[in-house]
Amino acid sequence: MDQALPYPAPTAPTAPAVPTTPTASTAPTAHAPVAPDNLAPPGAPTPPSARTHHPLARLPHAPPHPLRHTATVLPVVLLLALLALPVPAGDGSGGTPADAFSALVVGCALVHVVRSARRPLTRSAAVVLGLPVVGIAAAACSSSSAATGITGAARYFQVFVLVPAAVLVLIRDARQFRVLAWAFVGLALFQGALGVHQNLTGTGASYMGADIRAVGTFGPSDVMGMATVVSYGLIASLALAFRPHAPRQRAAALTCAGLLTVPLALSFSRGAWIATVAACGVVLLLAGVRHALRAALVATAAGVVLVAGLGLGSQLLQDRLTSITDVTDAPDQSVTDRYAMWAASVDMWRDHPVTGVGLKGFPEHRDSHASLALSSGSDTAGAGAEFRRQPLLSPHNMYLLVLSEQGLIGLLTLAGGWLALLVCALRGWARVRVRRGHAGDGPGGARLDCALAACGLLVWQLVDFMYADIGGPSTVLTAVALGGCAWWALRGRGEHEGGADGMACAAGASCATGSAYEGNSAYGSGSSYETDASRPVAGAR
Repeated sequence: MDQALPYPAPTAPTAPAVPTTPTASTAPTAHAPVAPDNLAPPGAPTPPSARTHHPLARLPHAPPHPLRHTATVLPVVLLLALLALPVPAGDGSGGTPADAFSALVVGCALVHVVRSARRPLTRSAAVVLGLPVVGIAAAACSSSSAATGITGAARYFQVFVLVPAAVLVLIRDARQFRVLAWAFVGLALFQGALGVHQNLTGTGASYMGADIRAVGTFGPSDVMGMATVVSYGLIASLALAFRPHAPRQRAAALTCAGLLTVPLALSFSRGAWIATVAACGVVLLLAGVRHALRAALVATAAGVVLVAGLGLGSQLLQDRLTSITDVTDAPDQSVTDRYAMWAASVDMWRDHPVTGVGLKGFPEHRDSHASLALSSGSDTAGAGAEFRRQPLLSPHNMYLLVLSEQGLIGLLTLAGGWLALLVCALRGWARVRVRRGHAGDGPGGARLDCALAACGLLVWQLVDFMYADIGGPSTVLTAVALGGCAWWALRGRGEHEGGADGMACAAGASCATGSAYEGNSAYGSGSSYETDASRPVAGAR
């Protein structure tokens, strides 16, 4: 009866023995079948041959179901879907279903952290996302009333701390980040299509005496809402166009980017135009100088065709573009009001340099610091809403709003966190950059689209904050975008480089070489995929 013998203990090398014919009683050789591991004596080490030549080692590991793999990011996608609902008529200062659902997203992140039993944030993420808490808490204590301070602090915590941290926790790898990016694109296409319909049918918000301004479902009280959504979608689609080994996705992303330029133009938002041009320029430069030059030529040609083909709206677009350079020579009333509120913000900071006037204190101190050039408000009408005079409750500059209400402490902690995000995102791009400029030449290039999307969205937000601030139904979208960018910038390096991302980006290429995917949070910590051991290994002769 054949019986596997224990593996002999290692001995000192001796002279080579004369080859003999193997029998059933001899120890197994490299060409003999290996005894199962369960027949080895307890405590005996398993030889390398048993691990590499075991029949089960050749069986591939089945990947998880796609829905299961994207389950954690689905609450964030549903949150974006709620932004497609019509906003109730009003001044836009009330809560929305998306704001209420953002609390549920934070709860899902907490449940995920408890179930996974792992540290939710890295040390860098905890510092960057927790830094604004200092300035917000100090400004809340300086508010005119406790109710005002609590309300303002809750809003700032929601937008800049809780929701971004929840999105960071729920995104587990690059595949889920791409799902979120495509959700931005889908929402932008919906809002953009509705905005184009509003312009063509004269059912949009009022602009220069005509109801032609594209605002989507956000209404005239939040004219920046649709422009923000479309800008996010355009930048995300442009970044996704640089994903290697996915020609269909690149073609679809480029098509979406081209389509989204139309509703962005019809939004008549100068701040969104400037921020989008800056962000797209950064994305193209990070992708490669040649891509940037080619895209600049194509964009110039497309802009000429677009403006020339808009008919009645071409003259309005030209006037709006010209007004960007006339803000100092012949500014319109909206620009005059903005300059007056900017000056009022600086005066408030001079009176309260450390902690500011307190959260939500700008409207209360505005009239005592603003000049006589400031009007009483802005006129809003159209898009299903009646004419109303909307008060000017913020300086339309996020940096000056923080400086006036939170002082130097708030500006350094909040804006400092945004700058740290951008620096970390650029460092992540530098790690995945392919040195020779070919996006598909290495595993780093497989995540180039994620790096471009994160850097582009951050640049857009930081530039747009010079012309806008938080407020309105689209504010929760800013929190989601910051959370997605925080995932790329603040997660550990191993979580960018492992798992499903690598399998999806170079299917067949990396598997053919027998590479292992270790430390992947989607498949379990420390899991590895063993391949055919008959291939040569490093150092073998």
